[in-house]
Amino acid sequence: MAAPVRTLSNHVLGSSHSSDLRPLITAITSCIKAINPRNLNYNTTNPAPLNQFSPYLDDGLVLQVIKSEQLQSNPYHALLFFNWASNPRPNPNHYAHSHRCYAAIVDLLLSHSLFAAASSLLEASDKVSDLTLSKFISSNGRLGNVKAAVFWFHRARTTVGVNGDCLFSCNAILGALVRNNRIDLARSFFDQIVQDGRMNPDVSTYTTMITGYCKLGMVDKARKVFDEMPCQPNKVTYNALVNGYCKAGDMDSAKFIFLRMIGGGSGCSPDTITYSILIDGYCKRGEFDEAERWLNEMVNRGCIPNLLTYNAIIYSLCLRGEVDEAKKYLTKMRLNGVRENLATHMSIMKGVSVAGKSGEVVQYFREGLREGKIKNPGSKVYAILVREYCKMRKPDEAISVLKEMCNKRINPTVSSFNSVFRALLEVGKPDAAALLMKQMKKMRCKPNFISYSTVVSGLCTAADSHGMNEVEEIVNDMIKDGISMDAGLYSCLVLGYCRERNVEMARKFLGEAISNSYIVSLEAFTAFLECVMGEKGEVSDGEKLLAEMRKRCAVLDPASYMQALDRIVIR
Repeated sequence: MAAPVRTLSNHVLGSSHSSDLRPLITAITSCIKAINPRNLNYNTTNPAPLNQFSPYLDDGLVLQVIKSEQLQSNPYHALLFFNWASNPRPNPNHYAHSHRCYAAIVDLLLSHSLFAAASSLLEASDKVSDLTLSKFISSNGRLGNVKAAVFWFHRARTTVGVNGDCLFSCNAILGALVRNNRIDLARSFFDQIVQDGRMNPDVSTYTTMITGYCKLGMVDKARKVFDEMPCQPNKVTYNALVNGYCKAGDMDSAKFIFLRMIGGGSGCSPDTITYSILIDGYCKRGEFDEAERWLNEMVNRGCIPNLLTYNAIIYSLCLRGEVDEAKKYLTKMRLNGVRENLATHMSIMKGVSVAGKSGEVVQYFREGLREGKIKNPGSKVYAILVREYCKMRKPDEAISVLKEMCNKRINPTVSSFNSVFRALLEVGKPDAAALLMKQMKKMRCKPNFISYSTVVSGLCTAADSHGMNEVEEIVNDMIKDGISMDAGLYSCLVLGYCRERNVEMARKFLGEAISNSYIVSLEAFTAFLECVMGEKGEVSDGEKLLAEMRKRCAVLDPASYMQALDRIVIR
């Protein structure tokens, strides 16, 4: 049972009608916390202690309580308060929830993915509106639940959209579809909205479609929507199209739209985002001088560079190998009050790497981590570190980094493991590569074809290891993971088993390759013939296999395989 709550003093309650509601809000949230609901089952919850606040209920107070930090973090507390305020006893002010209050609680419940609770609340009220339904559509879209988003859109069309428009819901469904790359379905809805005639699409409707097309690289279609807009584009519209052209590398068109924004009577001027998009586009194209020219114009027009602006410049400089200049920009951005992020440090690390200074990359990362400049590095940052250790032929240090990542609950990328596999083989440690392969899944990373192929090939070609003892187990794991062999891998296996004079296993994989219409290499075929001759002194197996290979596979150079067979016969 909840602990009893003392009645508040007149001093605290008396402050409710003043401009500062904080003491009252604190008192209410403290009371709710004492009641302490843990879920949505209120059968055993007694909200009576809240009755002392009934005389002070109004729209503003309820909104502030719901939006308070304490209740935003606990939707169950917020819902308890909302349900109590729906029917307070006593109710001297005849308080009733407004649309704004319903919108606030629905927002909170949806932000915590409590769809059933938000839906039940809506069903039990008469506050269904276009705006409220649009929130359900958007929330489901953010979670990738397109089917549910479409359901709520149809609900909007058949309720609030019958006697009027439901533009909020229309824009929400387009946004949800674009977010989930369902551009064809978005286009169908868009055409239906335009042709329906019951509502007038606004600038947000058109901007969403333009953004969707640009996101998928369909800039020409985005431009068509832009040119056909019956309403005036806004800054977001222009930025979306400029960004689309920049992503496509069409800087001439991006510049044209930018200049149209400035001088075409658009009524909106480019801002920091617009300039940053353009600068980033030129940087990605390697046109740093042009990017710097726009940076200067941006500053002259009074637009302050942001993180995207500086990161674009730093990235471009690092690609050009001008790391010292990039570091100057890093200092400049700090002096201008812009905090760098992981992308900034990754650019510098890559720039140092391009300059061939792997040791400095490691030092930069370790110092940045120790000094708190590099915060919460993810798998992509650590992947740079792993790659640099591999470049320095220090695979053991690279493995230590992989283990460090796992200890920090950061999942290593498969490319990081593949780099280490190659490095281990380069320094003559195939057995260590096989051991790491066995540990890979426990380190929360699934091997791909390159992983298996690299390790198996290394074990097969290792002269002084017991690699073939490990190969069969690794190949079986590969097949279990649904990864198929290819001609190159079959050739390596045949070579490896022939090198160990294991005719049975060599014949097995050679026959398997032929059955799957793969042509093993001439080297592997020759090695098999020599192995068979060493065991039996005859080449009937080779003749049969060559005939089968020519029957099943398109052998590019059959004469070479015949010559190899003839040489073995003559010998």
